[in-house]
Amino acid sequence: MIFTIFKKELIDTLRDKRTLMMMLVIPILIFPVLLNVFGGISASFKEKAANKVVKIGYIGEKNGYLYEKLENLPEQLGKKEIILYKDSTELKKAIQIDTLQIGLFVSPTFETHLKERKPAQVIVFFNGTEEGMRERAERYISVIEDIALQERYIEMNLKVSELTPITPKYSNVASTKEMIGKLAGGILPYIFIAFGFLGCMYPAIDLFTGEKERGTIETLLTTPVARWQILFGKMGVVVLSGVFAATAALLGLFLSIEVFNMVEDAALLDIVHEILSPKFILLLFSLLFPLIVFFAGIMIPVAIYAKSFKEAQSIITPINLIVVLPAMIGFFPGIKLTAITASIPVVNIVLSTKELIAGTLDYSLLGLSYLVMIIIAVIAVFVSYKQFDKETNIIV
Repeated sequence: MIFTIFKKELIDTLRDKRTLMMMLVIPILIFPVLLNVFGGISASFKEKAANKVVKIGYIGEKNGYLYEKLENLPEQLGKKEIILYKDSTELKKAIQIDTLQIGLFVSPTFETHLKERKPAQVIVFFNGTEEGMRERAERYISVIEDIALQERYIEMNLKVSELTPITPKYSNVASTKEMIGKLAGGILPYIFIAFGFLGCMYPAIDLFTGEKERGTIETLLTTPVARWQILFGKMGVVVLSGVFAATAALLGLFLSIEVFNMVEDAALLDIVHEILSPKFILLLFSLLFPLIVFFAGIMIPVAIYAKSFKEAQSIITPINLIVVLPAMIGFFPGIKLTAITASIPVVNIVLSTKELIAGTLDYSLLGLSYLVMIIIAVIAVFVSYKQFDKETNIIV
């Protein structure tokens, strides 16, 4: 009987265009669209920054040391135009209205201090809201400073090697796979969790609140079928919808990598292939399944209680924020899967997935995460049953 109800409700759910959009179409498209948009925007900004002619306001001697060095810097460091100014107030105003991007105020004692081998001061003005301008100014000054240092070493008959007592060499022992897992591994579970929740939401509302609005729930309850069997049949469709949404998101990621070639680096592509192995996918879905059952278990009581589709949606949407926000913990560096974090629902799924991607998963902590998620999933299903068993919640 459970399977019969499940099959009937699944067919009805698959006829709903809105549910199909949230369950399949949007999750499949999310990765290709996001990667394409972000990749295009990033490339556009890089090209724009590389080709932009930076206007530099200069207060100081035109034939001075800094001016000549700045003027003769290679174009590889960025195209520039130097404009002489006499007043620092005008220069700063020009930067504020973006007539200039960088301003240099050379101290009147600059040349004297340079000849006397003393630190020569230059004040750099920039607008902190303009992306990359500080970095561009630092690049120019750093190159000129290196040139001045080399000239000073030659004047003093010194060798750079003699002035460098220690040469540290840093070696990262973490593999690229670990780095991807630790730094970017939080994005994957976050998207799967978000779409798993959304995939459950519309079927849960439609199969319970929707039936109440349509007046068909009373007819269903008059059939010689136990109430728990009806609940489990309907819940099976809700859970399957969440799994479908998460699967569609994974399919979208696969299409982005394999079909649309959005990962161009060959070494990185090999690592991604290694991560997206059958073992990884099976473990990922085994983690997501009890979580999606938990999602269904907290949505169904709300859908049973609500008198209308709109009311159910208005209650479940804030729950979405409360449940999905812990998934953002995966974006924070330094937070690891421990006995404590493995005991926190949703957080344990995110951190387990990060460790799984990095290849550093502790299976004892994975077991604890499974146990916690299974317990809260069972509790959520029990609460759903108690709510569905109340006549006051069923009869409108």
